[in-house]
Amino acid sequence: MKKRLLTAVVGVSIAVGWLFTIGTPAFAIIMSVVAGIAAFEMMKVFGIKNKLFFALGEITAVAIVILADYQQYLKLPVYALWAVAVLLGLIIMVTDYKDLKFEQVACSLMSVILIPAALSVVVYIQNVNDLLPAMMEGKANNAVFLILFTFFCAWLTDGFALFAGMALGKHKLAPVISPKKTIEGAIGGVLGNILSCVVLWVIFHTYFSISSHITLVWVICSALGLSVVSIFGDLAASTIKRHAGIKDFGNLLPGHGGIMDRFDSSVFVFAACWAELLIMNRVIGG
Repeated sequence: MKKRLLTAVVGVSIAVGWLFTIGTPAFAIIMSVVAGIAAFEMMKVFGIKNKLFFALGEITAVAIVILADYQQYLKLPVYALWAVAVLLGLIIMVTDYKDLKFEQVACSLMSVILIPAALSVVVYIQNVNDLLPAMMEGKANNAVFLILFTFFCAWLTDGFALFAGMALGKHKLAPVISPKKTIEGAIGGVLGNILSCVVLWVIFHTYFSISSHITLVWVICSALGLSVVSIFGDLAASTIKRHAGIKDFGNLLPGHGGIMDRFDSSVFVFAACWAELLIMNRVIGG
């Protein structure tokens, strides 16, 4: 537990420093490194040994995040990159058909495309005032608030669930998939995250300028929904590890495992949050 907490403190410190790079190329570059490591871990899980395919996966993962920073200026949709990656991946599979199975290629391509695409959400949020003008109203601190909000929903749900489960956990949530998770822990994670997000909103609403459409009701409802998404995302990742016969995706983060062990639920939360923001912007903008 001490190792886990120490890693968490270091990780939070790095994340805070990363926030100060908002508006600079470094912001997307740092997230692209995270996406690249996540892609590496997932391809390892699926048993990819072909070096050319590995290179394709890494390039695709990094490129998706980097290009997200310039999406509003690009004429070529990012889906074109996805299509090229899939085509090249299948070509490599044909050339190495004895050692590269379709299941490996399909699972790996899904991972190196969808995971970085979800992680790109924080890069989109960096430019949220330009991308979602109707909802955001051009307020200066929208991006910082929303980035913190999404990370809260992903990470604090997990953190509060851990401690609530240790203190109160009696009924197993998914005993076959993840024996240590409990219903009491899940409830504690959801409630703890909602309270934290409310405090975050009060601070920004009182001392900083954020959109009037980001209301307290929106924060509570979104925090509730995204906490549930976070829990199911964590269980989905646990299912993958269970089928693969591994405990962690990697060992980069002492006490936590790999990058994907820390960002597994984040992938689901980021995607769900961005979908919600897109819908709200469309509704508000008419």
